[in-house]
Amino acid sequence: MEKEVKEIERFNIIERLQHVILLCTFLLVAFTGWALKYPDVGEYSSWWIKIWGGAKKAGIIHRVAGVIMVLDFIWHVLYMAYRILTGRIKIRAATTVIPLPKDVFDAIKNFLYFLGLSKEKPRFGRFSYAQKFDYWAVFWGMGIIGLSGLCLAFPVQASYFFPSWSLNWIWETIAIMHSDEALLAIVFILIFHFYNEHLKFHVFPMSMIWITGKISVDLLKEEHPLEYEILKEEGKVD
Repeated sequence: MEKEVKEIERFNIIERLQHVILLCTFLLVAFTGWALKYPDVGEYSSWWIKIWGGAKKAGIIHRVAGVIMVLDFIWHVLYMAYRILTGRIKIRAATTVIPLPKDVFDAIKNFLYFLGLSKEKPRFGRFSYAQKFDYWAVFWGMGIIGLSGLCLAFPVQASYFFPSWSLNWIWETIAIMHSDEALLAIVFILIFHFYNEHLKFHVFPMSMIWITGKISVDLLKEEHPLEYEILKEEGKVD
């Protein structure tokens, strides 16, 4: 008699490691960045910058963590490209993280369901439209925060890429881009990501998938029914 499968791997060890590195470096750049942006604004800000050993040490931690975060992002992109090119990941409508027209209709149907205007919830594949938006937001953020951060960290080298007529305003623009996009990322992670992945009632106070990499078959059936049906056809779940 075959043993009933109760959990299935959703993220492998490499993907979980990449996520942990991203989490740790993001927290470091967020905390030190906030301290550097407001080092002397009130008693609490002054106290916060002192935790990191002052502005100079906070700046070093911020830059090192930022570089590691960018390298982790590059590693992830290359790793995913390798898995796709070698056939380890098959691009299928029900399992891909690539946004599709169905995601737009899923979002509309989900809002109608929340408003009581639809009796049925949308049926998601491996990734819902919210999870896809969450994933690709990192690419947008890395493009703006990463590039602007590298320019601010290495201003002499970066200045060679800017025409002379832009030097009187380009640095202020880059600093604003870096700071404002970072603030947007912090708010997005704290509200959108944390709620959708950790604060919902069935996983509160935290989903363990990012640590164990495994999801229960019951939760998979409820949250990702299209993926469940594929895995059932392949004999990977009961």
